[in-house]
Amino acid sequence: MKGNIEERACKLAAYIIENGATVRSAARKFGISKSTVHKDLSERLPAFNRPLYLQVKGILDENKAQRHIRGGMATRRKYKGI
Repeated sequence: MKGNIEERACKLAAYIIENGATVRSAARKFGISKSTVHKDLSERLPAFNRPLYLQVKGILDENKAQRHIRGGMATRRKYKGI
């Protein structure tokens, strides 16, 4: 999904807000790297759409707070063979 960076950042933000998605799942959906998603949302988006950035920042902060729990659950599933 190359092209207009502002449009891509807005689409990423909308996807994350609608689905409560993680950076990793958004990257997979749009076919770009996690670092590109993070840079688009944390550096580029606030420059041209501050209200949308504030919405998506709330979801990203929530995901960051929960990631240690998701990681532990994934490890548990791995070793239980589920």
